[in-house]
Amino acid sequence: MKKIEDIAYGNLDSANKLNLYLPDDATSSVFVYFHGGGLEHGDKDSADVFAPYLTSRGIAVVSANYRMYPNAAYPDFICDAAEAVAWANRYMKEEIGCDRLYVGGSSAGGYLSMMLCFDKRYLVKVGLDNSKVAGYFHDAGQPTAHFNVLKYTNIDSRRVIVDETAPLYYVGLEKEYPRMRFVVSDNDMKGRYEQTMLMLSTLSHFGYQNFDHIVMHGNHCEYCNKLDNDGESVFAQMIFDFVKQFD
Repeated sequence: MKKIEDIAYGNLDSANKLNLYLPDDATSSVFVYFHGGGLEHGDKDSADVFAPYLTSRGIAVVSANYRMYPNAAYPDFICDAAEAVAWANRYMKEEIGCDRLYVGGSSAGGYLSMMLCFDKRYLVKVGLDNSKVAGYFHDAGQPTAHFNVLKYTNIDSRRVIVDETAPLYYVGLEKEYPRMRFVVSDNDMKGRYEQTMLMLSTLSHFGYQNFDHIVMHGNHCEYCNKLDNDGESVFAQMIFDFVKQFD
């Protein structure tokens, strides 16, 4: 695996940097990942845990930083996520000749991947649409208004709100979405499991069928840093299983 660090994908902020993890051999797909951290902290290096497993199986990984609170304002972080996906789309075509693009994220990153998936305006702004994305891996993201989006607009972060800042708000506006996998824990953050089930129920209510979900045992995103008995990343295997269904 070759890791290239701190590649600039935009000129809006010093936070617009990404890491690129490349397979030693042929690349079949690219997985763009957004880290968690409540839109307040976290780093692209979190992909170090799972990227080696994926690259050893022909999947390149792009792990992007993005602007965060308190230095950002909504929707800066979503705009940055869209720019990172656009960068990955250009790179995979021009440099490695790969046309399979997947997008995902954990926790706050899962919120970002859902916003890109369900509110098409962000990708359209950077010259893309969901037809360019083979699948979305939404890991433990908040489908209602993110608690820190609420906090930084002086709204009690415990409230459950479905407005223009919520991925759930946009479900049903498009005829179809790319394939999706949702992941959540049975002992996740307060309300996260129930809100994820509401997202799944809403998708079903509109007749969408191209999604599935996994319920993990444990705490919020606990599995992201776990290794199995063979020393392999549990999270990486979940991503790989999703990607290889469609490659």
